[in-house]
Amino acid sequence: MRAVRERDAYANLALPKLLRERRISGRDAAFATELTYGSARALGFLDAVIADAAGRPVADIDGPLLDILRLGTYQLLRTRTPTHAAVATSVDMARTERGKGGAGFVNAVLRKVSRSSADEWIDALAPDAAKDPVGHLAFRYAHPRWIAQAFADALGSRADELEALLTADDTRPAVHLVALPGRITAEELALVVGGTESEQSPYAVHLDGGDPGSLEPVRDGLARVQDEGSQIVARALTLAPLEGEDGGRWLDLCAGPGGKSALLGALADIDGFRVDAVEPAEHRAELVRKAVSDLPVDVHVVDGRDSGLEPGYDRILVDAPCTGLGALRRRPEARWRREPSDVGPLVTLQRELLAAAAELVRPGGVVLYSTCSPHLSETVSVASDAARRHGLVELDTRELIPGVGETGDGPSAQLWPHRHGTDGMFLAALRKPL
Repeated sequence: MRAVRERDAYANLALPKLLRERRISGRDAAFATELTYGSARALGFLDAVIADAAGRPVADIDGPLLDILRLGTYQLLRTRTPTHAAVATSVDMARTERGKGGAGFVNAVLRKVSRSSADEWIDALAPDAAKDPVGHLAFRYAHPRWIAQAFADALGSRADELEALLTADDTRPAVHLVALPGRITAEELALVVGGTESEQSPYAVHLDGGDPGSLEPVRDGLARVQDEGSQIVARALTLAPLEGEDGGRWLDLCAGPGGKSALLGALADIDGFRVDAVEPAEHRAELVRKAVSDLPVDVHVVDGRDSGLEPGYDRILVDAPCTGLGALRRRPEARWRREPSDVGPLVTLQRELLAAAAELVRPGGVVLYSTCSPHLSETVSVASDAARRHGLVELDTRELIPGVGETGDGPSAQLWPHRHGTDGMFLAALRKPL
């Protein structure tokens, strides 16, 4: 929690390393993970409660003590940890960090927190449900209001699903594996790891939890950890109807960290095709190289907007950088870092990448645009703008994702955590006329 607060660390990267270093495993590791990810995810709700109980803004509370208060408040309001245990361990940590005075402060705040349940705190602090229903739900399910509003806008006529979406977004997701085609089938992978096959992606296997990196098929390169939504995106590109034969030149224009490139590479390998993967940052390009080792994928460390690659690609994936609002459940602290002002520059980048893809794809070829965000400015707006500006034809993307349930009115498709159990991936298929 301190690393997240002080260094903008990512909890899902920092915590596993600490657990390994401290040799914490089993139930202790599971509890530490729940406290860390849960506290990071519920930060806005926790801070509102702490500020009220402390009688001062959280910005005025000593940083290390605030970390302890967040962990303690999370235990009191969102776990079954006994009150005396949550308070006592928090006070002990505060005494170690800041002595007797810090311990007394933490004890006083948490005692006040413990006098009310989570629902009672919500009733006291959340916006009025009748006057501001979106704000009320945002507070209850620990989302910034602007993000909850963006979700409601994207749901459109189905905005009554907002509470279900926020609930799913506030729940720790299952682990998804991808069985790389030609290496292992989903059926074989499920048997080996004790997982469950999915009906949405023919390559997906779901796990209840655990450390997927320790699984033999993952260690041996037969499978990868990958959200099922990303698998659906990569597969959709390969199913899009071309005009003319597929010449086997595929491009992943925004490849880092390489999950979709690996799946595309495995699919290309079956037909003797090749994939070019573009990533401008060297450290992320190295992640792509590791992900696609021994697959027919060539990694290029260049900017996708000016790649210098030879035009004529049959299929291009533009999985563009975005706000990541569709993957908040997997990145617990991300919702409190993003700001509405982030959207504009990202939309500009998305349009520039699609413009480059329109130049690189051959006549009759297909560009699949995707984002891990349902924000309308990053999704339908960008796709329709590209179609208009570059003379591309929007295909019915829903036909490219067989087995997937309701994804909207078309021609694009939107996946949702509460409907599909995936990240909130957006897809739009665009074909260049002959």
